[in-house]
Amino acid sequence: MNWKEEFSDFPSLETERLILRKIIIEDAEDLLHYASNEEVTRLVTWNRHSTMSDSKHFIKTFLPKYDVPWGIEHKESGKFIGTVHFVWWDAANHSAEIGYVLSQDYWGQGLITEAANAVISFGFEKMDLVRIQARCFLENKGSERVMEKLGMTYEGTIRKAMLVKGIHRDLKLYSIVKED
Repeated sequence: MNWKEEFSDFPSLETERLILRKIIIEDAEDLLHYASNEEVTRLVTWNRHSTMSDSKHFIKTFLPKYDVPWGIEHKESGKFIGTVHFVWWDAANHSAEIGYVLSQDYWGQGLITEAANAVISFGFEKMDLVRIQARCFLENKGSERVMEKLGMTYEGTIRKAMLVKGIHRDLKLYSIVKED
């Protein structure tokens, strides 16, 4: 199941500083800005973007693979600054995995935590989720810190869990359940 089957329109969410909305092709320029940054792409599963064509292709082909992909728009600047999404959604088991990426220009402001909190609340309240998990590479301390701020519990390290950019990577697994 995906959002197209569950919701008639893509659900937009709003927080104090952000609008979480459908990603559109016009976001490609802002996407290229952060997706071409080596520091941003060092700890994600996808390759750094070099051209506008890379970012447009990413919007058209890669992002739709996620079950519920929100673009993060910064209210004050009007810029598309990242994504927060359910990487997968298992409606039968009431569980999903959340993922996120944010432009380095906005790191350290609590914005990804704000966005992810809104998505987690939406998942529990509107999607009938019972469990939401997240994973990160061992060295991704920023993402790990976000998971902790979200109230997620560390469940363990999954060894050699994912082949990323030619290297088998260990992943830390965190989760939150509705009762938390």
